[in-house]
Amino acid sequence: MRMGEEIITSRQNKSVSLAVSLESRKTREKEGLFRFDGGKLFSEAVSCGICIDRLLLRQSESKKWLALAEGYGEALADTAVLILADELFDRISTERAPEGILAIAERPSIHARVGEESFALAEQVAAHADKRILLLESVRDTGNVGTILRSASAFGFDLVVMSADCADLLNPKTVRGAMGALFRQPTATFVDMTEAISLLRSHGRRVFGAALDRKALALGRSVLQKGDCVVIGNEGHGLSEKTLAACSDTLFIPMEKGSESLNAAIAASVIMWSMYAGL
Repeated sequence: MRMGEEIITSRQNKSVSLAVSLESRKTREKEGLFRFDGGKLFSEAVSCGICIDRLLLRQSESKKWLALAEGYGEALADTAVLILADELFDRISTERAPEGILAIAERPSIHARVGEESFALAEQVAAHADKRILLLESVRDTGNVGTILRSASAFGFDLVVMSADCADLLNPKTVRGAMGALFRQPTATFVDMTEAISLLRSHGRRVFGAALDRKALALGRSVLQKGDCVVIGNEGHGLSEKTLAACSDTLFIPMEKGSESLNAAIAASVIMWSMYAGL
């Protein structure tokens, strides 16, 4: 690690300014960096091989976090470490009760962006019928996307395919909601969800749209088989007509009368669990 010699007290410091600017998606995409707070996420990131560009530590907790960081040895050999005055650290943290450690890291390579890289990854995974795939169309809430990634990792999903208008993966709130799954769960982003669906169907996979219509099949009655995929739609509007038309069929989650729908993340988690459990 490369330690700074002074306690930083100014928000004009380059590393501090960078940390603040990374709250913007535009800056994250331009710099290829993102930020996250907390010791657990830091440990998860390093353990998953995420490249930590620099660490910002709260002065009063710095010894504790330095001891933790030193335990990772060569993994943090090129990481710059800066100590911030408590007041300054608290001001730039996105946490209500800051732990005292903020990491700036490089974008995880497991998240394929729109283009040939995304298409190639999706095709590679789709070619193996035992690989589990979930699709998200226009899921815009950062908490929902983070929770879905967490569930996907827990239930052994090999890929989450996302439309480009889903919540930003590297938004601090998404990172926090994923609870470390962001560093392990591969994703592929497509501009046109129907392109992803067509790719999956070309490999013999059935793609179900999660939607309540007259023809929808009830989840939990031997509906889903090995190799099947499910698309989860926007929190308020569900799936687009174009995407529904591209799907093989639709399914719904049975529930008590009077209950209209489930939160997108909960619905996705229920469906993924049923596929994981083989129901």
